[in-house]
Amino acid sequence: MALSSSSSLAISSLTAPAFLDRGSKLTVQFATSNVVSFKLKRSFPLFIPSAGSSVHTTGLITELDSVTSYSEIVPDTVIFDDFQRFPPTAATVSSSLLLGICSLPDTAFRGAVDNALSDRECYDSESSDARMSCFVNKALVNVGVDLAKLVPGRVSTEVDARLAYDTNRIVKKVHDLLKLYSELEVPPERLLFKIPSTWQGIEASRLLESEGIRTHMTFAYSFCQVAAAAQAGASVIQIFVGRLRDWARNHSGDPEVEASLQRGEDPGLALVTKAYNYIHKYGHKSKLMAAAIRNKQDVFNILGVDYIITPLKILQSLQESVTPPDEKYSYVKRLSPQSASAYSFSKEELVKWDQYNFESAMGPASVELLTAGLEGYADQAKRVEELFGKIWPPPNV
Repeated sequence: MALSSSSSLAISSLTAPAFLDRGSKLTVQFATSNVVSFKLKRSFPLFIPSAGSSVHTTGLITELDSVTSYSEIVPDTVIFDDFQRFPPTAATVSSSLLLGICSLPDTAFRGAVDNALSDRECYDSESSDARMSCFVNKALVNVGVDLAKLVPGRVSTEVDARLAYDTNRIVKKVHDLLKLYSELEVPPERLLFKIPSTWQGIEASRLLESEGIRTHMTFAYSFCQVAAAAQAGASVIQIFVGRLRDWARNHSGDPEVEASLQRGEDPGLALVTKAYNYIHKYGHKSKLMAAAIRNKQDVFNILGVDYIITPLKILQSLQESVTPPDEKYSYVKRLSPQSASAYSFSKEELVKWDQYNFESAMGPASVELLTAGLEGYADQAKRVEELFGKIWPPPNV
């Protein structure tokens, strides 16, 4: 899955978050908030960069070569053609991706959607709502199965954002999707399920992870979301750096954002740093993913974080910039287990997070950005249902 925040189909080249490990790379993504990206190293790592390293062909060290020695760089692209330029290693299946596939009738993935819409089991559903839910589940999984054949890493499947405040329904949805994947012989270790970082979503993550089902928490905009998700055992936690920065430029009144600004820090980068240090200092298993990267300096400032979702234009700039021999060791790994051990947290930040503490700690920035993200995902899910309603039944059914 590559991760992104627009709304088109994307393919990239890195590792798969909690899907893969450091080694090879691959990314398939749709939109900036829904990504299909993956990386491959040993068994099933997370995301990794595979953006055409030049070191073996030219003998020169590029900035991309340098930064990928510290973090997994995940290309954030929006066109199918990028499979040729950036072979993917992991992928994300989402409503946004389904919309893109349906807008491109000649794509290889269109058959996966048509097969879902002609499925007899869905056709025999008792109600129109049940039938539509069946169609969408089967379409997501059919596409996910096709992607699993193309990428060596994990395939992350988006859970309907309209379920974000209902733990039981999130868990049921994941179980339903996992059952469909199992019927098509895709094992659980190849999968990840993308869930919004509401309190109910984090509780769902806790339950699913206890069953060995890997979760990918998205829309984390505050420390309490990250800490609670880490305590729940989430496999991947995703922070949108640029969106927090944008919010801070146009709003005020969020204590967490204000504190970072008073220290002279960018609020998005500060959250990534704090989140990384918390996860590593206290031994949580979660991998941290930084998205909504706006420039190369953002990349340089968080080197050491597990995954960095990088827009294509920044990726190209890194690839085209050669590191002079005397500077090739000048890049600083800003985040490391060693630096994490020296980071100090307040007593209030080290609580065992419960719903009351969590909701009390959510500031205006995280509330507004989470709400906006959920509304965008929910709108895409509704558009998929409307589209399926128009094209169902497909020809010859």
